[in-house]
Amino acid sequence: MTEEQGLEVKKSMCFFCKPRCIQTVYVKDGRLVKVDPSPIKGCPRWRVTGEWFYHPDRLKFPRKRVGEKGQDKWEQISWDQALDEIAAKLQETREKYGAEGVAVTAGTSRTYEELNSRFLNLFGSPNQVGQGQICHGNSAVVATMVYGWWPYWMSTEKLENTQCILMIGRDPRPSHQTIWEGMLEAQKRGAKLIAVDPRRSSVAARADLWLQLRPGTDCALLMSMINVIIEEELYDKEFVTQWCHGFEELRERAGEYPPEQAEEITWVPADKIRAAARMFATHRPSCAIEGMGVAHQPHSLGALQARHIISAIVGNIDVAGGEELLGPAPFITEHEIELAEALPEEQRGKMLGADRYRLYTWPGYDLIQRQNVERVWGKRCDMYGYTCMATAPALYRAIAYGQPYPVKALITLSSNPMVTQGNTKLVYKALKRLGFYVVVDYFMTPSAELADYVLPAACWLERDFLFNYHNTTPVMIAGEAALPSTVPGEYDRRTDFEFWRGLGIRLGQEEYWPWETVEEYYDDRLKPMGLTFKELVEMGRWAPERKYKKYEEMGFGTPTGKIELTSTVLEQLGYDPLPRYKEPPESPISTPELSKKYPFILITGARFLPFFHSEFRQVETLRKMHPHPLCEIHPETAKKLGIEEGDWVWIESPRGRIMQKCKYFEGIDPRVVHAQHGWWYPEMPGEEPWLHGVWISNINVLTDDDLDHCDEALGSWPLKTLQCRVYKAGRYEAAPPLPL
Repeated sequence: MTEEQGLEVKKSMCFFCKPRCIQTVYVKDGRLVKVDPSPIKGCPRWRVTGEWFYHPDRLKFPRKRVGEKGQDKWEQISWDQALDEIAAKLQETREKYGAEGVAVTAGTSRTYEELNSRFLNLFGSPNQVGQGQICHGNSAVVATMVYGWWPYWMSTEKLENTQCILMIGRDPRPSHQTIWEGMLEAQKRGAKLIAVDPRRSSVAARADLWLQLRPGTDCALLMSMINVIIEEELYDKEFVTQWCHGFEELRERAGEYPPEQAEEITWVPADKIRAAARMFATHRPSCAIEGMGVAHQPHSLGALQARHIISAIVGNIDVAGGEELLGPAPFITEHEIELAEALPEEQRGKMLGADRYRLYTWPGYDLIQRQNVERVWGKRCDMYGYTCMATAPALYRAIAYGQPYPVKALITLSSNPMVTQGNTKLVYKALKRLGFYVVVDYFMTPSAELADYVLPAACWLERDFLFNYHNTTPVMIAGEAALPSTVPGEYDRRTDFEFWRGLGIRLGQEEYWPWETVEEYYDDRLKPMGLTFKELVEMGRWAPERKYKKYEEMGFGTPTGKIELTSTVLEQLGYDPLPRYKEPPESPISTPELSKKYPFILITGARFLPFFHSEFRQVETLRKMHPHPLCEIHPETAKKLGIEEGDWVWIESPRGRIMQKCKYFEGIDPRVVHAQHGWWYPEMPGEEPWLHGVWISNINVLTDDDLDHCDEALGSWPLKTLQCRVYKAGRYEAAPPLPL
């Protein structure tokens, strides 16, 4: 309490984006007064904390649908009534269709997501999906398969010692500013920077080498760099001989990608490929940081595998400034809370997608985590809910068409699948056909408008939170709730801890939910360390002394005990054990006839401030900073099409068309178009056909999630290698775009 103002000072963990900054929050009489500036210099969101928290459209009380789906007609109910009725519906669904008939969609790891898994595993359902499959999760699965642990890119300390950064499909300035600031400091020290990106991103503009590749060809590029490193004997011979499995097989495969051939595939000149390979191999320690540019590809496995192999062969593993394998934290981890083994064995095989995408589902999880990572490290890496997931495109088909079995009930927590999931038309059909749908969120969204129950979620200011990078590192940070989640008569919001615990107790799981509060829950998890949650909040951060080259004592958490350049896990699962470039299923080469009508390569998903994915469009201060969705087109291309900068344009793919505003951008190849993601219009009506403007500028109306076009092992769906055409729209004015 500050004496002069009578303010309480709280240290809370901000969830407005990914870095999870600890923010100083000032409170008086249970009301937010102000927050201190963000520790991230370029962050625009901390300034609107009060505007966002007290926004008139924030959900305040549980609501139950009283009209037809999509009519935006609701009645206010209590939390007890909501939980009673939801639990009864889930039980009814389980009895009629089996536990697998219930599924969950999750968001971007800013809730207690380990509790999603705990509830579902105890309930008996294997079907949880989320953005992890095209973001965090597929990177984690592949890295852990190769190294036996994941050198998580959010651990930015390695940038303090690195001599070369290979940034692949990541632009941290708008997406992960702590990495951006670490990168800038590394450059000041003299570290080299290589950018791999089809766009001249903030990283590419600062890079010593910018490899402007054709979208979707990262695997060919990286394999060619590996080829150069091997042929010129720039690899670490001693490390490879002692600690790597399958080098000769890798040498043979990499030999298929000489730089001149890779140039034809990737559009990157052969001399630049050689220069990048030499720079990365000779400026050690070096590290690679991949992003969504890799994760969003139809063949993401090969690119991710090659990204980790290139670091391994130059000996950058578990060294200061390299790919640090930090190991687990000495407390009860999220993985242990999730109770993966509580899911009955007969239910594991029912995980949607497990029959074909075996690496990311139970077969791969068992081989990687249970049999090997846990054997070596004593605990598993990351979370079950991010490394063993049902495949989202398979889930929405099961809901829409009942194949391979019907899914009748869905809970959406901290996600908005109508905007953020590929193939919006399929998602819409699925949500309309659902027998029962629950959404837990901050605001009404296009997805929430199709729900039966919508429950108001407590935000970061209203919840205690402990974070240790999903148990990829032993480092822990903690923030406390600054404000009450309930103010009688004004609002009644709850955390997802209370949501899952409330459902669990009503559905026979009471013995597994012994904690009554989040603080109690965290105290229990911290007992092995002799710490309490409040003590950790006071400390702000806990980290052990760093120790490197731990593999010299324990080996690697893989079947061979070595880094697997040639993957025995992939072999056992029936896949090619080495990276191999595959042409995207929709491209000028794969589908030349289609390209006659849709001549441009469409990429999407580059991050942009001030928004975070589909969030903050209703916050006026931020919306004024970026009022419209933008489509980047090379000026030469736009002029040939009669399009001026600022014109509204139609972007059309074989799956539909949307409108965005043209932005001239010379930093993109004339054959490529980039469209922003996450767009909807909260100011538009919620009832159908509007659904807050979800059909107007939402790029996922155009994206593809055909099961045959997803990565064959991971199930990741393509967001960056599509075909499109662009043409000028009619005359439109105001925001959102409406025809005159």
